[in-house]
Amino acid sequence: MANLFLNQAKQYAATRPAYPTELFEFIASKTPRHDLAWDVGTGSGQAAASLAKLYKNVVGTDTSAQQLSYAPNLPNTRYVHTPPDLPLERLHADVAAPGSVDVVTVAQAFHWLDLPRFYAQARSVLRAAPHGVLAAWCYTEPRVGADVDAVFWRLYNASQPHWAPNRKMVDDEYRSVDFPFDPVVGESHTGPFEFSTERRMDLGNYLTYITSWSAYQTAKEKGVEMLDEDTVKDFAAAWGGDRDEVKTVRYPIFLRIGKVRPAESDA
Repeated sequence: MANLFLNQAKQYAATRPAYPTELFEFIASKTPRHDLAWDVGTGSGQAAASLAKLYKNVVGTDTSAQQLSYAPNLPNTRYVHTPPDLPLERLHADVAAPGSVDVVTVAQAFHWLDLPRFYAQARSVLRAAPHGVLAAWCYTEPRVGADVDAVFWRLYNASQPHWAPNRKMVDDEYRSVDFPFDPVVGESHTGPFEFSTERRMDLGNYLTYITSWSAYQTAKEKGVEMLDEDTVKDFAAAWGGDRDEVKTVRYPIFLRIGKVRPAESDA
């Protein structure tokens, strides 16, 4: 995962959407205690910063040191650069002790994980059932308006050969992923629960967001410029001709959330 975003760390931090307060309040309402949250694949710390307002302590981990360099410095948050194959003994030593975590969160990184390994890691640090909660969410393609969206979908459909196969989980809104956790209190299923977030962007910001895609980097390494001159012109025309005009860009968010099953808790 780290290599896919190596060249886009600054763009990623500058243009990726923030997550809505309602999302974190919903998650926090499902955890009986609010002592420790572990944010997996924290990147530049978008989710960690919001969790830090609701949990006493937060630890954010990522395989990309460059992404972590853009994460905010907060008094109750620490960041750990971890290898992709983090063994349990190092997880417990460097990230969190067994049975100590109230919630494990994964924001827009769930589809990059080795899920069986990750589930074992999560269960090993989460509080004993029914207290430990896992929450994973993704946002899907941005919505601006009919004209801009038409150009976007033409580009996105053409970009498919450059995405990693894991990306299909996002297109599926995490609906069909194996999620072996029980519904949290007050809910009859594990989701996805739908939220949305918005960001104000001019055309330059919007195109920079596209350059933060892993598919954009992959295509560029193959000599393919996804944002060629004609495509940029199409976006400019769809934007209305004024590239400096600021528009509202909406991102749908899909959350899977569940609690540890009694037989699977290691705490």
